[in-house]
Amino acid sequence: MIMRKIVSLGVVAALLAVSPVAAKPAPKPEAVLKSKGYQAAVKILDRDHDRMVEEIVKLTEIPAPPFKEAARAAAYRDMLTDAGLADVEIDEEGNAMGVYRGTGPAGGPAVMIAAHLDTVFPEGTPVKVRREGTRLHAPGIGDDTRGLAVLLAYARAMKESGVKVKQDIVFVGNVGEEGPGDLRGVRYLLTKGKYKDRVKAFFSMDGTDASRIVNGGVGSKRYRITWKGPGGHSFSAFGLVNPMAAMSQAVVDFYKIAVPARPKTTYSASVTGGGTSVNSIPNEVFVEFDTRSESPAELAKLEQAFLGVVRKSVEGENAARSVKEGPIAADIKMIGDRPAGETAATQPIVRISEAIIRANGLDPKSSFSSTDSNLPMSLGIPAVTIGSGGDGGRAHALDEWIDVEKTKSLSGAKVGLGILLATAGVQ
Repeated sequence: MIMRKIVSLGVVAALLAVSPVAAKPAPKPEAVLKSKGYQAAVKILDRDHDRMVEEIVKLTEIPAPPFKEAARAAAYRDMLTDAGLADVEIDEEGNAMGVYRGTGPAGGPAVMIAAHLDTVFPEGTPVKVRREGTRLHAPGIGDDTRGLAVLLAYARAMKESGVKVKQDIVFVGNVGEEGPGDLRGVRYLLTKGKYKDRVKAFFSMDGTDASRIVNGGVGSKRYRITWKGPGGHSFSAFGLVNPMAAMSQAVVDFYKIAVPARPKTTYSASVTGGGTSVNSIPNEVFVEFDTRSESPAELAKLEQAFLGVVRKSVEGENAARSVKEGPIAADIKMIGDRPAGETAATQPIVRISEAIIRANGLDPKSSFSSTDSNLPMSLGIPAVTIGSGGDGGRAHALDEWIDVEKTKSLSGAKVGLGILLATAGVQ
């Protein structure tokens, strides 16, 4: 009798386990493309495409060199307000942001999507946009000003169409992505900012290719090494230690360091200067070095090998020539530290991105790069970098360009919107 009861209970449990409610499959990410909210938002993107192009031009023509993004941030803050976002502000680091409210509990998990305000170009670079048909030419117009304008277009379209999502979406125009900025904007957002403990998924919108998914972060360590010595007259002080000799030997030995092809690991001696006159032994010279790798372990190995080369250059020069007026020394200064990282292909953020890209008739391409996503990846926050749509080229060059021909521009922008809404849980 007891056995019969046990069997009966087991049968009931089994039946419950396969009941229609319990067995209902989870909706596929691409289902978001058929939702009323998404389709309504896309119609608004289509209607307002010319406005988006106008905002690309407006933002591009506000200079934003490294560490001097304040004017563009202020303009972007005003645009976020105009888009109808809540809690619009500029934080202590200079990031401009606003929130699209979800239906979940206040203070709950959030999705963050960011495009960077800064460009690589120094202060004084002409940034007037030149038009040639549907092509727009100007420094920084594709990297990353188009991304800023596309985020504004998303926020406006979502607000007007009344799209409902479960999680808050934090829209950000961040500082400090390029070169010496060293990811300072996103670093602040995710380690000190008000949303740092809430962000459970992070998107960087950078570049135009809507089929590209950057789920691997290329880490980098950058150093400025300054060799210093007593200096002297090139003729009367000949024979004294020479910082230039140590520097030169360091560069030669640096380029002898063996690195693996996979994971891809690279290095470069990039900028140099120093000395006082052609007839003087320099008392100071410097070189800036860049080291990169897809692997944190390989980057650490390369860094140690490089620092060993620097130490050897000093020791060798002090042994090779006279130190009667004093030895040379190397001042080692780190000027960049971008962590490497990776978001696994099995993570929902990657699977959603791939599904939405395929549903739009494109072939998703995973890749490694150095973007704002490096930082959240290193913190264990699922993160990818996606494109803003359209076409472009010559990034980091004075003749940088994007093509805003509406069909391709809009079809690419639609991809990112679908990815964003599917991740935030469109309702």
